Formats: sequence, C-alpha cells, structure tokens
Amino acid sequence: MAKMTAAEAAVHVLNKEGIEVAFGLPGAAINPFYAALRKVGGVDHVLARHVEGASHMAEGYTRTRPGNIGVCIGTSGPAGTDMITGLYSASADSIPILCITGQAPSAKLHKEDFQAVDIREIAEPVTKWAVTVLEPAQVPRAFQQAFQLMRSSRPGPVLIDLPIDVQMSEIEFDPDTYEPLPAYKPSATRAQVEKAMAMLNDAERPLLVAGGGIINADASDTLVEFAEITGVPVIPTLMGWGTIPDDHPLMAGMAGLQTAHRYGNATLLAADFVMGIGNRWANRHTGSLDTYTQGRTFVHVDIEPTQIGRIFGPDYGIVSDAGAALELFVDVARQWQAEGRLKDRHDWAESCRERKRTLLRKTHFDEVPVKPQRVYEEMNKAFGRNTRYVSTIGLSQIAGAQFLHVYQPRHWINCGQAGPLGWTIPAALGVCRADPDAEVVALSGDYDFQFMIEELAVGAQFNLPYIHVLVNNSYLGLIRQAQRGFDMDYCVQLAFENINCPEINGYGVDHVSVVEGLGCKALRVTRPEAIAPAFADARELMKQYRVPVVVEIILERVTNISMGTDLDGVNEFEALAENATEAPTSIAALT
Repeated sequence: MAKMTAAEAAVHVLNKEGIEVAFGLPGAAINPFYAALRKVGGVDHVLARHVEGASHMAEGYTRTRPGNIGVCIGTSGPAGTDMITGLYSASADSIPILCITGQAPSAKLHKEDFQAVDIREIAEPVTKWAVTVLEPAQVPRAFQQAFQLMRSSRPGPVLIDLPIDVQMSEIEFDPDTYEPLPAYKPSATRAQVEKAMAMLNDAERPLLVAGGGIINADASDTLVEFAEITGVPVIPTLMGWGTIPDDHPLMAGMAGLQTAHRYGNATLLAADFVMGIGNRWANRHTGSLDTYTQGRTFVHVDIEPTQIGRIFGPDYGIVSDAGAALELFVDVARQWQAEGRLKDRHDWAESCRERKRTLLRKTHFDEVPVKPQRVYEEMNKAFGRNTRYVSTIGLSQIAGAQFLHVYQPRHWINCGQAGPLGWTIPAALGVCRADPDAEVVALSGDYDFQFMIEELAVGAQFNLPYIHVLVNNSYLGLIRQAQRGFDMDYCVQLAFENINCPEINGYGVDHVSVVEGLGCKALRVTRPEAIAPAFADARELMKQYRVPVVVEIILERVTNISMGTDLDGVNEFEALAENATEAPTSIAALT
C-alpha cells in the first residue's frame, strides 16, 4: 500500500469523488493541504479575495449543474469563521458544499494557540456534519463520509477541520481501489402515491407547488410530465423557479408575499387542493397560514422527515426524494389515464391561464431617473431563454422575480432563505466556473454589490466573464420600505456627494471607477432608452476582454415594490398594467 501524507490522501479522495475545482485562500495552517493539491494534481484552484467569497463561489458552483459539489478551502481561525455565512446559506437551501479548514497543531487546541478556534463547535448548527479530525489515518475516511452525507437524504454542507500536524503525518492509503460510498435517499411507496393521487383526483381545483427539492433531484422534466398527464397547474416556489418553463401553459405563476405574481397568488387562493413536492412552506411563500390553508387540502412530499408538519400539519405527508416520488406519480397517473380515471382539468387550467393573461403589473415607464420596472422589461428583451440569472436579496431581487422570466431549472440561482448581502458577485463567479459557456447575468442593488465587490478581481484574474446588472438607488431599499411601518427613514441612505465624481449627482460611490480599478469593465446608464444599447455593449466588452462587465443603472431614489403580509393583502404601490403595451415583456405578451 502507498505511503503519503494525510493531506495527499484527502486530495486523492477529492479526485475520486469527482471534484475538479476548489475555491479558497492558502494560509499557514492549511499550507500542507495546498502542497498536496500541487503534488497530487487534478483539482484546479480559484483564488478568492475573502473566504466568505470562496464559500459563496462554492455555492454558485454546486447550484449550477446536477451532481456538482463546490469545495472551499481556508486556513485556521478567522478563515473558518468567515465560512459560516456560506455554510448557513448552503444549509438553509439544501446545497452541498465542502468546507476544508486548517487548524492549529492538535496538541495545542486547548492552549489558545494563534488562530486556534473550535470551528467544529461553531459550524455544527449550520452543517450536516462538522468534524475536527485528530487521527491522520482517519482523514481519507472522513472525506469519504463527508461526500456520502452531502449526497444523502436532504443535501447540505459539511466542514472538515484538519490540524496542521494531522495534514502532514504519513499514512497508508491506496487511492486506486477507493470507491465512493452510496448515497441514501428515501423513496415513496406505490401505496403512498396512490393515496395522494386519489386525494388529488377528488379535488376540483388542484395545484402542484414545486420546490427546490425537485431541482436538487434533477427531476424537473418528470414534474412537467406529471403536470401534463394530469392537467394540473404548477406554482413553483422561489427555489423551484425553472422547474417548469414560465411560458408553459400549466405554469400558473409564483405565489407569495414578495417574489410572486398577482396571478400566482390569485390562483393559489382559488385552489381547493395543493400538493407540495420538495418544498418547505417558507413563510415568504405562504404568508399568513390561516389565509394560505383555509379551505384547502394539502399533501406534502419531502425528502426530510422533520419537514413534514414543521410549518403546518398537512392532510397527508410522504417522506421521499422528489425524483423518486415523481417517477411513481407519473407511473400511477399514466395507468389512471389509460383507465379513464383522471378528471378533466381543462376548465380549471384555462381559468389559471386567464389570470396569467390579465393580472399584470406595469413595466413600461419612461421616467428619468429610471424606474426599476423598466430595467426588468429591458432585461427580458436582451437576455434569452438560456440565461442563468444570479441574485440574492433586496428590492432588486424581489422585483426581478416579479418581472423576469426563467425557462429552465438552475437558471434562477438565488440564496433563498439566508439571503446574505454580498452573495451575488462570488456566487456568479462560481456559476461561471461551473458553466463557462453560459450567459450569466447577475442582479444586485448597490448595497449587495458593495458588500463583496473585491471578488470582481477574481473574475478579472481567472477570466470569468458575466454581466452584472447593478440597479443603484443609493438606498437600503428593502429596509427603507420595511421602515414605512415604523414611520421612519433612518440609517438607510447611502447617498453622499462624492468629491471625486460630481457627475453622479449625490449617488455616493463611483461604482464605475471601483469596478475598473478591480480589472473589470463598467458602463453607467441614466436614461431608460440607453439600457438596451448598454446591454449590447456589455456583451461585446465581455467577449473582448473575458472579464465581468457591470452595467450600472441609476434609478429613482424611492420606489416601493409590490409586497404585503398576506396572499390576499399584497400592496400594489405602482400602477397596474391596463393593456399589453404597458407590460410588453410579460409572459402573456410574449406568448
């Protein structure tokens, strides 16, 4: 059997588990692992500027393609604590990433050594498993178990902490005979599926709520097949957006308090039966549970047993991987279709389509400064069906979800539950690394953009080109809007007179200069008719220089985006569309 350091054995395991790239920053306590990366080879490395950025790059990488697992690496102490936000974001959205940290020598862990922190204890609440490996011979098996855990049941992140002496110790390990451990995923039984199908078939106005678990299971096509056989319309959650194309006749819109469509909310409120598959019943989807559940029967299918009944008790629950369940649902539905047992859903589906045609928000505004709705109208015109959108949180993300269009799974890449500001830039770089040929378009408000702006240098250094749409109102816009309930506008204004850039008229940070200083390209737009030419120019700059290109659009300072506290109480602050010319890129207009 071959002798090698424990760190070299770990890199061999990464190779055998299919890892091709890692994102991270070297440091003293992790240098033996970097030495192993260099010696063993097979794993490319993208050098981040901040370890939190590396963790979000790993998230973006995982979220882009089925089977991907992003890896981020950092040294001891603050590198591990910097990863916690990424671990939380990944855990909340069921995203597997592997974080690897260096650690002080094992003999000094209790002596408050330099940059020695109990990262295992800190990371435990936001991981499926966090471990400090104290025995060198256990290192390859710890990595083997990490991959099995990340892929099994509800996916999620793992942290492996390696003391420097453990990394450097020699062990016996045979990489040639190494095999990954099989992942475990629970599967519905036919009896369970037939019971759920009977409940669906008894309903008059049924809906399918499609969650992110369907995307994790790579089962979007199966969902669409099931919807088409039964004729039942689909409401995707924010994490499930793209499971069914926006222009599919059975795509009934998203429901919720913020990232939702008027027609999606109206359709859910009109339903008498809801089957949720791979979803969490997140509060920004449901709003008030009394309103959401009243008069409706619920079936909940989820891979995680503790999710069934966590938010409210469904009428029937099934613990199953979404893909396994949907395959059975398709089998049963086909059999019932052949036997003539399925109800005709034509009238119900047509009423959903009528709402989709008529309950629209206005996007065509010509005002200067630009109204944000116009930005998304122009994005719909400029970017096609294969665009991968990346966003995190804020009014920009909320409005983007209300107005943009997504046609494929993994083409709306969004941290749904945690929503950390700064996520968008590094996540977009991870997406670019995972799919170099894709057109990647990121969407940020100015505050999200400023949080981790330094990571743009990574895009310049490693030639990871994408277009970043920066909508700048020089405000913490979502917090300002939330403060309306407290009758204040306090500590949320980002505007100031920039002595070096008077031409931006008090909008504060000169993003164009900062972006160019980081080695990227940037354009500034102040009028709505200039947005489309700027997107075209950005494409050309991206192709020519192979770096991120930022298109900054100066917005009006205050716009309140549609939202509320209840599905039947969403406040429409802006004018609604009265005809197709006022919403020219709505799905209704495009189809």
